[in-house]
Amino acid sequence: MSQIVLPVFHMPFQSAGCNPGMEETKAAAWRWAEENDLHLSPVARKKMLRTRPELWISLIFPRASQEDLDLFCQWLFWAFLVDDEFDDGPAGRDPRMCEESIARLVDVLDGEKPLVPMEHALEGLRDRTCRDRSPAWNRQFRRDTAAWLWTYYAEAVERAAGQVPSRADFTRHRRDSVAMQPFLDLHEITAGIDLPESARSLPAYIALRTAVTDHSGLCNDICSFEKEAVLGYEHNAVRLIQRDRRTTLQEAVDEAGIQLARIAERVQRAERELVEEIAAAGIEGPTRAALECCVRDYRGLVRGDFDYHARAERYTRPDLVEVDRRDTLSRHFAA
Repeated sequence: MSQIVLPVFHMPFQSAGCNPGMEETKAAAWRWAEENDLHLSPVARKKMLRTRPELWISLIFPRASQEDLDLFCQWLFWAFLVDDEFDDGPAGRDPRMCEESIARLVDVLDGEKPLVPMEHALEGLRDRTCRDRSPAWNRQFRRDTAAWLWTYYAEAVERAAGQVPSRADFTRHRRDSVAMQPFLDLHEITAGIDLPESARSLPAYIALRTAVTDHSGLCNDICSFEKEAVLGYEHNAVRLIQRDRRTTLQEAVDEAGIQLARIAERVQRAERELVEEIAAAGIEGPTRAALECCVRDYRGLVRGDFDYHARAERYTRPDLVEVDRRDTLSRHFAA
């Protein structure tokens, strides 16, 4: 693949810095993996070290307590294991195998007894996360997490059928597949808030979450398209732009950069509209404070996600990618 120049991005949001507990959280994540029998092979271990889940969590939650930071990082560690399994491993190319694995994970999320290491790890994360949250929050988190998991099945079916999604369909799909929605839910834990259903239903709040999620998905696609091209992975916005417009890869990357800037503008527009809707609905007290907290913190989350993609070797050094589909985490999904 010829050298591709990434576009110069305009980032309107200021960095809130990095959580000082990052190194402690990294050590806690690796201890957690060992305690849950998630024993990574040398190749998988190297991939996770290059991925640096502790960096992403520390950039998007710079003020989280150490307890929350550790929990969120373990969720992300687990999510990256799932992602690599279904993107790189055989389950992502066998719809029946994928369906069975995803259905089991969703069942465990709903309280079924775990059978294998990845399910046991999920059970522990679920219990630690959901036990002190409201029923409304738990419903939202369950919906967002299950929706993310089922995107792997959708992609496995499309691959088996030889189909490639349209850009419009992929944009909708990516809002779940990037897995940002569950972490927007987790933000409420560290922020000490619990939005009521009425607040979650505000059009501008929905638009704000959607824009934040779209920004993360496209940023990830821009930074990972080279790695994914090596794997023959077509569920990537850059690849779809190139296919749809019949451009060079560089032109597709440039167009994606323009779209990313437009999404940042959508974030700002949704912020302004949410302020107007709060006033129009007469929202006061704790609910108003919680929504204002989301407006403030989501900016830092967008910036943290952006900075992470510029720093993690998973994306900055795609030439180091190691592809061996025999060396996956399938043993963690097998009894």
